[in-house]
Amino acid sequence: MKLPRRNFLHLAAGAAALPAVSHFAWAQAYPARPVRLIAPFAPAGSTDIIARLMGQWLSERLGQQFVIDNRPGGGGNIGTEAVVRASPDGYTLLMIGSYNAVNATLYDKLNFDLIRDIAPVAPIVRFPNIMVVNPSIPSKTLPEFIAYAKTNPGKINMASPGSGSTPHVTGELFKAMTGTNLVHVPYRSVAAVMTDLLSGQVQLYFGTTASSLEYVRAGKLRALAVTIERRLDALPDIPAVAEFVPGYEASAWFGVGTPRNTPVQIIDKLNKEINAGVADPKMKARLTDLGGIALRGSPSDFGKLIVEETEKWGKVVKLSGAKLD
Repeated sequence: MKLPRRNFLHLAAGAAALPAVSHFAWAQAYPARPVRLIAPFAPAGSTDIIARLMGQWLSERLGQQFVIDNRPGGGGNIGTEAVVRASPDGYTLLMIGSYNAVNATLYDKLNFDLIRDIAPVAPIVRFPNIMVVNPSIPSKTLPEFIAYAKTNPGKINMASPGSGSTPHVTGELFKAMTGTNLVHVPYRSVAAVMTDLLSGQVQLYFGTTASSLEYVRAGKLRALAVTIERRLDALPDIPAVAEFVPGYEASAWFGVGTPRNTPVQIIDKLNKEINAGVADPKMKARLTDLGGIALRGSPSDFGKLIVEETEKWGKVVKLSGAKLD
């Protein structure tokens, strides 16, 4: 059967448009089944807590279960690679964190490139660290501590829950920007760090607000500074490191990503709902209770943060010579 040229061109144009139309309709119907949100660490940690908060919100808003899938191991790399290898259909998501930015340089060989292989969806929260010391350190202020450290090179032990952890690289950045010689002492857990810090076996820790704040309030540890660029509402009398060390900033952060080539309509839908969750008063209050600062932004905003943090911590890892335990 022969078709007139006009009819043939009309049908051809319609056929070409079908994939785009069906693709859009498929994305509009998302999610049509449960979604896995992979947290690359064990349950009960900060990654897991933030994932569950956001998973519950997305489940309620989008009408499908967002199941938290804990995939610990390799400093977060095992869970990250599982998402990289997943189908780009929006049904496997990743809790991206500052650990990913550090790992890009800390690990010599990774089977993926986060910036290339994961599409950013939205940021959620960042957590400042508190620079705390055992009361045996005589310094009462940050300038006093810097002066004390310079007159006692190699005599102050700086604890961390492992090489390449956020407290470790936060401390290494401080060392580089202040010219101080602090001895890094890696532990296997935050609990082990706190035990030795409280007893005076180690003297310095760049701890999270969640792990350190109660000891500061009880007078068992002394807070010298916070690591973000401004003071915390919870500790208005404690200065930011940047007040004395211009340009210093360090924090842990979390957000959501998905495999590259995930339809933009799905990414935009998730971005809209995550931003709404972060802006919700109850969610915002919960994040604040955890010591966090809520983040909002577009996928490109989050992508820019990931690139900047990867470059920043890559320089710190190389400069410090940090190696895996």
